[in-house]
Amino acid sequence: MVTLSDVAKQANVSKMTVSRVINHPEQVTTELRELVVAAMQELNYQPNAAAKALANNRSNVVKFLILEDIDTTEPYYMNLLFGIARGLDKRQYALQLITDRQKLTAGNADGYLITGARTSDFPWLDQLEKPLVLFGENRYGYDFIDTDNKLGTQMATKYALAKNYQSIIFIGIDVKEPFEYSREAGYINTLQQHAKLPRIYRLANHSRLSQQYIEEHWREFAPNTCFICASDRLAVGVVRGILHEGGAIPRDFGVIGHDGVFLDQVSNPQLTTVQQQVPELGEHLARMLLSKIAQSGAQQGELLLAPKLVTRGTTRE
Repeated sequence: MVTLSDVAKQANVSKMTVSRVINHPEQVTTELRELVVAAMQELNYQPNAAAKALANNRSNVVKFLILEDIDTTEPYYMNLLFGIARGLDKRQYALQLITDRQKLTAGNADGYLITGARTSDFPWLDQLEKPLVLFGENRYGYDFIDTDNKLGTQMATKYALAKNYQSIIFIGIDVKEPFEYSREAGYINTLQQHAKLPRIYRLANHSRLSQQYIEEHWREFAPNTCFICASDRLAVGVVRGILHEGGAIPRDFGVIGHDGVFLDQVSNPQLTTVQQQVPELGEHLARMLLSKIAQSGAQQGELLLAPKLVTRGTTRE
């Protein structure tokens, strides 16, 4: 096994210099740094991650807190976790999953990734001292990464218009949160550009509720209508409601969901949906947090990843 001494001998420098290049590269000249790095590469030397973390007074652990109820039958969070883990692995960081906020600050961690934060959570978030990045839009100045929700519903609405659906209805999630405002804004702005009036209904995010709503209000929905839904879960319920009432999908009624992780594929017919790039979102979350840790908590800003519109059997070809 190649040691620190071997690298020092190869580069003709002291062990202290090699240690500084590994742990505090800003303290050595560019010339010395390049010399040591070249020796490390030539000898295929891999610095001990635990020792490096100790030298930097770090744990090399990131905690991921989920602040919302999750359905373990859906792979959304598994995809997100895979992306986060992939991003952390590249820097030899470990991931610890937390579901109880009271345990977030227990033990050691270099920073936090948090998802599911709502408006009522921000006073508590303000008290956290470690670097943190949120998964999901916010308007409180926290660094975050999310899907471009507004762009997603713009794409969906433009597609419905292009397929000549005359009435386009938005079925939203009944929460007063930034991601929902953005999804509604994409729909509203696109309709206004085409001189059409928005029509919005908001429900709790359960398929049985959206199915029930369609069935109870069936006479209000004329043929040649497309429903733009704020989630695949709502979209699945809309599909079931239309089929229960004898509506023809996609000839007379179209349905477009939002998420594209699992339910879109098991729906019958399969859903046209705005697909989030969930593993990539996870990897970007890891990168942003590690960058923030390395920069002693410096602000990182926001990053919105463009979704994809995946067309399937619930809209016209």
